[in-house]
Amino acid sequence: MATTRIMPLHIGKGRTESQAVSDIIDYVANPQKTDNGRLVTGFACDSRVADAEFLLAKWEYISTTGRVRGADDVLAYHVRQSFVPGEITPEEANRLGVEFAKRFTKGNHAFVVCTHIDKSHIHNHIIWNAVNLNCDRKFRNFWGSTRAVRRLNDTICVENGYSVPSRF
Repeated sequence: MATTRIMPLHIGKGRTESQAVSDIIDYVANPQKTDNGRLVTGFACDSRVADAEFLLAKWEYISTTGRVRGADDVLAYHVRQSFVPGEITPEEANRLGVEFAKRFTKGNHAFVVCTHIDKSHIHNHIIWNAVNLNCDRKFRNFWGSTRAVRRLNDTICVENGYSVPSRF
């Protein structure tokens, strides 16, 4: 299982917060890539309206803590998780994506796992809310997070009997 780095999702130029979150979730949950949505799993959120739930949590976080950021505010995080072609079923890939997200966020953040089957290799897109479930803290991307993501993925692969391919 190979992954890329953690990619923070910012508002960006010319987009509203709502648009920024819905754009990425719409892309990763694309029915043509996820077997008509069958390979989309939400944790602590409804994957069909996760964008709205993520924004609601952000506003509750601001209300609770009084902390407000500008355009550089991180709304969510995105990790892509790939598998060796022919080694895993889409359902198993989705399950491992959920396991990864629960373990990496320690079950403290809502997330969506979308398994894409439109390429030669099955891969997951994992999006988690920057705001925790209590709406009183935010996920902090940390120095070495890419290494931590890769180690956790490698551990989950080995625990589940899958090979750990070279990075791609």
